[in-house]
Amino acid sequence: MARDIGLDVPAPEKECNDVNCPFHGVLPVRGQVLVGTVVSDDMDRTVVIQRKHEMLIKKYQRYEKRQSKIHAHNPSCIDAKEGDVVTIAECRPLSKTKSYVVIKVEAQA
Repeated sequence: MARDIGLDVPAPEKECNDVNCPFHGVLPVRGQVLVGTVVSDDMDRTVVIQRKHEMLIKKYQRYEKRQSKIHAHNPSCIDAKEGDVVTIAECRPLSKTKSYVVIKVEAQA
């Protein structure tokens, strides 16, 4: 039975026994919810998400394009692959670089 994580996101249909799954484990999610594209899924239960956004430069009243890479935990019930567009939510630090968890696959590659 999947638990409610407090966000308007449907629970995945697959079951998993991952402790760090927000739906089937005990990991609470809070803070930012971001959307990005998976650029790497080579690590074990970790994906790298690239997020592209625009930043306003006040002096010139123009926007510049920026991008950032974020490491996120990939539970086995969601199993995001390279090229997928995913939604990630902030959680407690899971490792030195991981403070986000994948909660939904928006579009498959």
